[in-house]
Amino acid sequence: MAHKASAYFKLLKFRLSFTVAFSSAIGYILGYPGASYISIAMVMLGGLLVTGSANIINQVLEKDLDRLMKRTAKRPLPTGELSVAEAIVFCVLLGIAGISLLGLYFNALAAALSLLSLVLYGFIYTPLKRINPICVFVGAIPGAMPPLIGWVAASGSIDIEAIILFGIQFFWQFPHFWAIAWVLDDDYKKAGFKMLPTAGGKDLKTAVQIMIYTLMLIPLSLLPLQFGMTGSTSAMIAVVCGVLFLAQTFYLMRTCTKKAAMNIMFGSFLYLPIVQIAFVLDKV
Repeated sequence: MAHKASAYFKLLKFRLSFTVAFSSAIGYILGYPGASYISIAMVMLGGLLVTGSANIINQVLEKDLDRLMKRTAKRPLPTGELSVAEAIVFCVLLGIAGISLLGLYFNALAAALSLLSLVLYGFIYTPLKRINPICVFVGAIPGAMPPLIGWVAASGSIDIEAIILFGIQFFWQFPHFWAIAWVLDDDYKKAGFKMLPTAGGKDLKTAVQIMIYTLMLIPLSLLPLQFGMTGSTSAMIAVVCGVLFLAQTFYLMRTCTKKAAMNIMFGSFLYLPIVQIAFVLDKV
């Protein structure tokens, strides 16, 4: 029984799902600074459940491909710890629970956006990974929706502030995913994934594109100050983080090495939560 529970937990991809749920909480708090801890927990739970459901769709559709890659070969479906039928039932339950929670506790628009996000990630981004590098652009849309959904849960509408939060997370995903794709390129090739933006793959053209999207984060991170969402302290923190993040891309452009890509990957893991937490602390 414990082994089965552990397999279901692995299927959820808890760390990834929690990160997404955290972003939705950021959007919610910025949209409603006086929010109760219960409401914040509810928006996070809704985000966690919907993201978990989307992750399971991804794993069901890619179970045979996951067997080919070292990084994913020990997931519950490739190893047979769980059957596809068990995964689908769990996926449906999580998805219905998460969307219902967001719809009933918050509003219908937040629930509808969550459903759209789930469909985009599970049924459009996932199969596109083997077809065309545009998959990263498509995947960046549901990937950027959590803070927008959080804001909508708080306000009931898609305001300019929600679009700004979406934009920051949208552009952040390009250096994030392309750095991961660079580091895991050999593994991805085994499954036929086409994640890097150029035919050459790990080359200067890709490094330049990573730099351009990272550069865009600096002016974007100043928009919350411009629109009165946050104060000047978080704007300064965001700019400093953006410049440090950008500096890592110059190292990649100079060297085109896996080590440089790994630095960007870890830099991206730090950049987003630091900037988002700074926004919240400056607001509340």
